[in-house]
Amino acid sequence: MMSELQQYDIVVLGAGESGVGAALLCQSRGMRVFVSDYGQIADKYKAELEAAGIPYEEGQHSQQTILSAKEVVKSPGIPNKAPIIRALRNQGIPIISEIELALRHTDAKIIGITGSNGKTTTTMWLHHILSGAGMRVGLAGNVGFSLARQVISPEQPEYYVVELSSFQLDDMYRAHIHIALVMNITPDHLDRYNYDMEQYALAKMRILQNQGPSDAFIYWGEDEFIARYVAAHQPMPMQLLAFHTYSQVGSAADKSDDNVMRIHFDDIAFELPISELALQGPHNLQNAMAASIAALRLGVSAEHLRQALKDFINVPHRLEKIAVVDGVRYINDSKATNISSTYYALRTMTTPYVLILGGQDKGNNYEEIAPQIEALARGLIFLGVDNTKLHAAFDHRVARISEARSMAEAIRLAREMAHRGDTVLLSPACASFDLFDNYMHRGDCFRSEVLALEGQSKP
Repeated sequence: MMSELQQYDIVVLGAGESGVGAALLCQSRGMRVFVSDYGQIADKYKAELEAAGIPYEEGQHSQQTILSAKEVVKSPGIPNKAPIIRALRNQGIPIISEIELALRHTDAKIIGITGSNGKTTTTMWLHHILSGAGMRVGLAGNVGFSLARQVISPEQPEYYVVELSSFQLDDMYRAHIHIALVMNITPDHLDRYNYDMEQYALAKMRILQNQGPSDAFIYWGEDEFIARYVAAHQPMPMQLLAFHTYSQVGSAADKSDDNVMRIHFDDIAFELPISELALQGPHNLQNAMAASIAALRLGVSAEHLRQALKDFINVPHRLEKIAVVDGVRYINDSKATNISSTYYALRTMTTPYVLILGGQDKGNNYEEIAPQIEALARGLIFLGVDNTKLHAAFDHRVARISEARSMAEAIRLAREMAHRGDTVLLSPACASFDLFDNYMHRGDCFRSEVLALEGQSKP
């Protein structure tokens, strides 16, 4: 449904969850809004726009219409090098993210979580903790829930837990994050940042840009970039709460040698045996510590926190155990879209494994996972359109390597390679967009194919 040429208060670029949420919020506040998507709009979102009477276009960006806007809300998936974004910047038209827009319309306190790895699990775990403690809390951001859609209602929670990607933070300027969690910063999305790690890392640190003395910054004290950033920006106005998962020195939390998670700050002291955490592994200790510090600072009791740390169920597509078929475990780690995520997944492996990896490369250095693959990999399956870099990295290291162009083919090959007692792990280290809609679609296909195997299992 194309509109007649006119000036709009807001033009929304991208008609996914965040874009449609932004358009609905703008309309609810009496703004003239237009939605433009260069691709095809999903039927469910098209139906919402039409029901609300919001004009839209798909399959194109009508430059004259878009450049009439007073302000543009850009969906995070649209790169800055896109022609329409360059045209907007040349015209000096402000471009903001859906999160920036939404935070103009709520008085709720915002707990923002970013980082290269662990942010989704930490976001979901913290939301679980706060909800279980009886707090009024919403969940939004990069986890797939539009914050703009949620702030339309006059009934607002006291807090929002918001997962923030670097792409969302790029277009945030005045948004105030009351408690900021930065999990870690490792190479990711470098193709969007001119293959410059410093640019990517500084995008993550934008989460701090409007914090003041009443706010808090929770971060992994052993991350090289974050530690350097904090040292270079002293004094910082917010409360600094560093946690440490390997060393025994930290201002907010220590992991001691007796396998007990310990948190200490202000007049708070909290301990829990690491073995009692719902999710195991070094990366999940990091996630648990960050979520716990935030919860304790917000007044959650030790009793409620202890229970929530024990009974949390992990998010789909992150080391998700699907099934055991013919004595082989199948694990879905489709959310591992960068090398560091796959590195952490491989650290949890205690059996030989067949690893399915590949997809849309984002500037990966596969040498970072080569020692682990050489140590335990039974075989590798490259699931992608262009596997040149993967072959260069691993052909001389692993005896059995195959290529697949579909998940069904990948599972068939993995089943042939795996021995009883092994693990088949989908942990791609790459984006999914060459063969799948997104990492969730990729993981859902993995799950579906594995569950279909159960009916074909050998007697």
